[in-house]
Amino acid sequence: MKSKVNTGVVFAAAAYTLWGFFPIYFKALKEVPAPQVLAHRIVWAFLFLLGVLALRREIGALRRLLTRRILLSYFGAGILLAINWLAYVWGVASGFIVETSLGYFINPLVSVVLGMVFLRERLRPLQWVPVSLAALGVSYLTLEYGRLPWLALVLAFSFGLYGLLKKLAPLNALYGLTLETGGVFLPALAYLVGVEVVGQGAFGHGPWVQTLLLALTGVVTAIPLLLFAGGARRVPLTTLGLLQYIAPSLQFLLGVFLYHEPFGLTQLIGFSLIWLALAIFSAEGFIAQRRQRLIEAEAIGVD
Repeated sequence: MKSKVNTGVVFAAAAYTLWGFFPIYFKALKEVPAPQVLAHRIVWAFLFLLGVLALRREIGALRRLLTRRILLSYFGAGILLAINWLAYVWGVASGFIVETSLGYFINPLVSVVLGMVFLRERLRPLQWVPVSLAALGVSYLTLEYGRLPWLALVLAFSFGLYGLLKKLAPLNALYGLTLETGGVFLPALAYLVGVEVVGQGAFGHGPWVQTLLLALTGVVTAIPLLLFAGGARRVPLTTLGLLQYIAPSLQFLLGVFLYHEPFGLTQLIGFSLIWLALAIFSAEGFIAQRRQRLIEAEAIGVD
């Protein structure tokens, strides 16, 4: 059992670490318009995943699971994923890596609120504290910036809603991601053909490194997602919750120290409120889960 958990931690940590270094990869594609990067990411990811299914001889198994409800659910998830990817790629290329990291820092708290709104989940009393602190942090940044940190909010809410759909979806990660990318594959492919026809395509028309990076976006997208799926099945939810902060932390550090994005007192105060919220949120979740285990253990003892 311990070996299984350790393997799960390695898989999940590897996935979050790869996501954390994504800014370096997509920054290298900053000369390519974000919609084209998105379209390549969708097309190559779908083809890669289809290849994996073919090698595993599971295409027929996936086809047998398909229903109208499943197709609609994963099509919706695919649209949300495309919105998230587009916002992220644009943010990285445009010099907003720090703000993209903010989106993934607040994502767990957004997911809690979405669960309350759509699934009628009730917040425990102490959970209101981090949610309120995060709202205060975003409000403070809004007042100081003179605008909403819209990029962070788009990333947080699109990924939060995507997670909500995934929570209700019945298929595993490989099948699910194949359907998600498959649902938006044809529009993405049509877009790439269109920009090629009008002479604005980037694939094969720039440095060879650029073309190679575009072709590898599918593999780069799929591998951490598959690693994450393998880790999520093996580790407790609280452990997974703590590991998820690896990605935005690495992105934040890259934005500030590698790409020298501005991070002054205003950002420090706003981020500190959100970091404090996350610390309280993680501690409360750990304590609540431990208390639940004690209650279950006592119940078994009584029986």
